[in-house]
Amino acid sequence: GGKVEYRTDRYGNVHVRLGKASFDEAALEANFRAVLDEIQRAKPASAKGRYIRKISLSTTMGPGVRVDTGRLKVEADA
Repeated sequence: GGKVEYRTDRYGNVHVRLGKASFDEAALEANFRAVLDEIQRAKPASAKGRYIRKISLSTTMGPGVRVDTGRLKVEADA
């Protein structure tokens, strides 16, 4: 796999580029899973409770679309 690059802001939001509009659904999903895995791996041991609370996806200048986190299998939330 490639390298996952993301940035955070002072509010705890994570900003990451998952791909381009030309990517197919499978490639975007694989990138999304890789980002989630990397964020969970970077979770500090002192962080308690649910680490990822909300997820929204958007195009560069488009509106955000909420992702149902209840349907995601995130190892550290279990």
